[in-house]
Amino acid sequence: MDYLVSNITEILILVFIIITFLQSGLDKVFDWKGQISWLNGHFKDTFLGSMVPLLVGILIVFDILASVLAGVGIYQLAVHDIPTMALYGSITAAITLLMLLFGQRIAKDYAGAFTIVGYFIVVIWGVWLLSNH
Repeated sequence: MDYLVSNITEILILVFIIITFLQSGLDKVFDWKGQISWLNGHFKDTFLGSMVPLLVGILIVFDILASVLAGVGIYQLAVHDIPTMALYGSITAAITLLMLLFGQRIAKDYAGAFTIVGYFIVVIWGVWLLSNH
């Protein structure tokens, strides 16, 4: 457990990723109809409008994958000081946020796009820390 303290910043960022992306993925799964309904309206005047269910499915996979990789990464960092899975989880989270940012920009929801920036800063900081581990 000596590695827990020496990797605390990375571990806290990974906990942030788990909370953020696991909740997001589960919300999409358990409120599929509500999510699809809202997003259909959000993207109705864009080229993404006809692809909403497919894109939500892809986001679910990325949300859950980022969370699982972050969870495994916490274990590997805390017990073995190995950053590989944590880095993969952080990269997956960053890619997910870029997909969301793209969608918000296409929908011309600039306020929504701006809120993603805060999440992205935390996640990309994690990518940087873990890639320089």
